[in-house]
Amino acid sequence: MNAIAQHSEKTALVLFSGGQDSATCLAWALERFDRVETVGFDYGQRHAVEMQARQAVRQEVVKVLSQWANRLGDDHVVDLTGFGAIGETAMTTERAIEADARGLPNTFVPGRNLIFLVAAAALADRRGLEILIGGMCETDYSGYPDCRNETIQATARALSLGLDKSVPVETPLMFLTKAQTWALADRIGGSALVEAIIEFSHTCYLGDRTHRRAWGYGCGACPACELRAAGYAEWAAGA
Repeated sequence: MNAIAQHSEKTALVLFSGGQDSATCLAWALERFDRVETVGFDYGQRHAVEMQARQAVRQEVVKVLSQWANRLGDDHVVDLTGFGAIGETAMTTERAIEADARGLPNTFVPGRNLIFLVAAAALADRRGLEILIGGMCETDYSGYPDCRNETIQATARALSLGLDKSVPVETPLMFLTKAQTWALADRIGGSALVEAIIEFSHTCYLGDRTHRRAWGYGCGACPACELRAAGYAEWAAGA
């Protein structure tokens, strides 16, 4: 990752959940593009807190990065509740978090990132936005196959064929550890951005917003909390 951003006049649509990764991606996009919009997906996730966090995170990120506030455009929400009901995973139904027969955690929603990218590409086409930006990562992650770079780039190729135009998908966190993701936020917006992500973003699979920890709110025990906590501790130790 270059220390100094290369500004572009292109436009971008950020896949935006309101979590740590998508918040960092939003900051990364605002640093680079003249017009940035966001899209979230209601796929029937168990905890409405994720959808509620999105607006707070948008507001805080643009407050911290006020020099680029005029670059942030509209937010969109796509209703994918019918899709979410297909999988009956621990993300959409009251089930304990455990591994399935393939060894994947049952928080894996089959095809989620694929359907997100298809919906985002269709929206971007209508809105005249050129680049899709997602927070997928294959370094520090839960082993989801639709987070891998090969999957994302194959999907980008399929979208380009299906829409008969180039559909670039940028994944700035793909090869970063969670510690490096914290460092990237710090590099873009300093301690103010890091604090905004800690206070307002939401990652916990159990929707816990009552337990405030050094790295933010969460149960501290689900896979998402464990990854976020470990990354924060590693980054803080070296910061």
